[in-house]
Amino acid sequence: MSFAQQTLRLAAAADLQPVLPPILASFEQQTGIHVLASYQSSATLATQIVQGAPFDLFMAADLSFPQRVIDAGKAEEERPIPYARGTLVLWTRNDSGIKALSLDALRSPDLRTIAIANPEHAPYGRAAQAVLDHTGLLPVVKPRLVVAENIAQTAQYADSGNAQVGFLSLTSALTPRLSADGHYIRVPTDDYPPILQGAIVVRGAQSAAAHRFLDYLRRPEISHTLAISGLEPVLP
Repeated sequence: MSFAQQTLRLAAAADLQPVLPPILASFEQQTGIHVLASYQSSATLATQIVQGAPFDLFMAADLSFPQRVIDAGKAEEERPIPYARGTLVLWTRNDSGIKALSLDALRSPDLRTIAIANPEHAPYGRAAQAVLDHTGLLPVVKPRLVVAENIAQTAQYADSGNAQVGFLSLTSALTPRLSADGHYIRVPTDDYPPILQGAIVVRGAQSAAAHRFLDYLRRPEISHTLAISGLEPVLP
């Protein structure tokens, strides 16, 4: 089968949904390989792959969920391939009434709802929970947490006003819609473990095409595109 006839099936973490479409389009234009992406929480995708879902490549929002696929004997690699580093932010709508956005502002009783991705399913939710634990905020804010399935849904909750603030990925906060609707602060990186995002090629998949796409992501111009979209390159 030639590359021009191929469709690469990609399982992609929800934080990649604002970032990947133009990259996938340029990859197809240059290689003839069409990439069909499914965006869900990393945990959901890992479970689907372990259960036999027909994906070729898994790009997660951390390293633990690709490792789960490796441990199940479903990956070509012995360890996940890091492809980017994510950033956690705190975001609010411009009309939320919050005058000074900060982690300390979460202590205010006037702030009644805080969106967070499910820590069991979403690495950015896990990072947000780590922030709340590290800063001692968790007992204060726990009754106010609005838990979403993944980081994309968390952004929807915050942007729709169903939550007054949200712990989001920088990739979400930088989208045109959220940039217009609200503003954010970066959460101090000392407050949560690094969000290293990793990939694996699924065993028995279209290996050559999958590795070709991973190599494409390492090109300087693509690394730059990822960086300005909120995903920093991983240093060698």
